[in-house]
Amino acid sequence: MTYWYEGPLAAFDTETTGVDVETDRIVSAAVVVQDAPGTRPRVTRWLVNPGVPVPEEATAVHGLTEEHLQHNGRWPAPVMYEIAEQLAEHAAMGRPLVVMNAPFDLTLLDRELRRHRASSLDHWFESTPLRVLDPRVLDKHLDRYRKGRRTLTDLCEHYGVTLQGAHDAAADALAALDVVRALGRRFATRLERLSPAELHALQAGWHAAQARGLQAWFARSGSEEIVSTDWPLRPELPAAA
Repeated sequence: MTYWYEGPLAAFDTETTGVDVETDRIVSAAVVVQDAPGTRPRVTRWLVNPGVPVPEEATAVHGLTEEHLQHNGRWPAPVMYEIAEQLAEHAAMGRPLVVMNAPFDLTLLDRELRRHRASSLDHWFESTPLRVLDPRVLDKHLDRYRKGRRTLTDLCEHYGVTLQGAHDAAADALAALDVVRALGRRFATRLERLSPAELHALQAGWHAAQARGLQAWFARSGSEEIVSTDWPLRPELPAAA
């Protein structure tokens, strides 16, 4: 029997103008597909001219300047269509989609589709549901008492995954895919009997519990920050940009 973490997986990642899913924009994206561990991944990349200023703080993270994107990036509308179309195709083929911190990247994609295509991400998965594997949610649930940060870089170090060129969408997507495979092998006795569809449903509950725990910690710390319990996609806000 081939378990899901040994079979075909796709992974999605973005680089953006910032961290606000309602107002920030995608400047680059990548989908990485791998049929089995150790096989050559297939990579699709997109570079986007977001049509808005790119803050220096964002450029410092991913290295993409506003000038470079204006000269080399494509307009968002066709790019968002192509990304959603490709994700839907992978879902139709039964490939689970690996997305590190899925509510960020998938919500950003949804908002870009609404902004530029008068559409939504849910529209693309009406016939074939999206099955998401989020290494952040999985790791926090399966190894919940481990101390320390759980960024992609941290997870790569913990699971022995090589991350070359962090904050490049394709590099991050491939690393997240490798982390999910490593995580599946490490926790095989707890995961191998679960299908991607079952894991998708379970992660929604796990993420909600994790978010409530973080919200309680913020409250004790005197912070007013709100933590969303929605996964893998946050609902649209009435006043969203």
